[in-house]
Amino acid sequence: MPIYHKQGKIPPKRHTQFRRPDGELYSEQLFGTIGFDGMSSLLYHHNRPTMVKEIVKSTDLSPKIALEKHIRSLKLISFNTEPKDDFLEAREPLLVNSDVHIGVAAPRNSMTSYFYKNADADEMLFIHKGTGTLRTIFGNISFEYGDYLIIPRGVIYQIDFDAEDNRIFYAESFTPIYTPKRYRNWFGQLLEHSPFCERDYKLPQGLETHTDMEEHLIKVKKQGVLHEMIYEGHPFDVVGWDGYNYPYGFSIHNFEPITGRIHQPPPVHQTFETSAFVICSFVPRLYDYHPKSIPAPYNHSNIDSDEVLYYVDGDFMSRNGVAPGNISLHPAGIPHDPHPGTVERSIGQKGSEELAVMIDTFKPLMVTENAMKLEDGDYYRSWLNS
Repeated sequence: MPIYHKQGKIPPKRHTQFRRPDGELYSEQLFGTIGFDGMSSLLYHHNRPTMVKEIVKSTDLSPKIALEKHIRSLKLISFNTEPKDDFLEAREPLLVNSDVHIGVAAPRNSMTSYFYKNADADEMLFIHKGTGTLRTIFGNISFEYGDYLIIPRGVIYQIDFDAEDNRIFYAESFTPIYTPKRYRNWFGQLLEHSPFCERDYKLPQGLETHTDMEEHLIKVKKQGVLHEMIYEGHPFDVVGWDGYNYPYGFSIHNFEPITGRIHQPPPVHQTFETSAFVICSFVPRLYDYHPKSIPAPYNHSNIDSDEVLYYVDGDFMSRNGVAPGNISLHPAGIPHDPHPGTVERSIGQKGSEELAVMIDTFKPLMVTENAMKLEDGDYYRSWLNS
């Protein structure tokens, strides 16, 4: 996260004495990734952040794989996923590899009885339906339809939903999620040609500081296992912090599309990147303005990556028969795009109102048993003439 931010009270010099009103030292914590080489923040806790009292139980969350090696294009009807009360139980991994787990969730209730920390992966939560507040040790972020929430690994958080009808598309990344390097200068500032800027970020605000020493349940995901741990003291006991490593939000509606005289390739839609996959945003935009332009994308072969598209809203012009909440998987090795009739239909059109999130992975994705329950079995035949 290449932007400096701070909340609460911090000492004028790092790694120096910083005392509570009662004279005791605050506990300083360096919160970073990639050893001491990645993004980091310094947090100051009222209590020690290390006080594990008991490990209650552990549950294996490893996805159950239905298709490990395959070459079939798939369409998943994700809105057929049954809502569940609990946020973590509602998460359904659908497409997975050693770099990323991609899935959906339809949680009804807020997280009130426990806190959660993913020690394995950075999380991207895309809010398709629902509003609420992401509450974290760094402060709070309100969210709504169209928001990306980026939560670095190790962040302790809760989510408060305003109602029961919530739909989330998510990715758990085992490498850090960054803004694309080509959008940044060598200082880390977003450049003028970037489709968004620092003003568009939703940064944590309203830092909560709780000083009680009661027992609190924290569920920690590590190596694919969910460990339930009792901590002594409230996890939201940070009095201040500063740095570059923290959760933030970004609305897909603030992504400014890059257009041209002829069809632009998918990288112009890129919003986030990792060393193993990219996340792109397809938003309402003007079509190409060459007098003989073809707005529909050309056929292309995913020789090096699997393509996942999550359809959010509008009319996705290169596809037939997709609806909000549908997910398509176009595996590496075979060409795809546009559906029959969509090329001619796109000619002469002035713009698109489509809204979608795309994830391109550099390793093949395996299909889980959860995904097969949502599959439309005829999608791979949808490019035939009849």
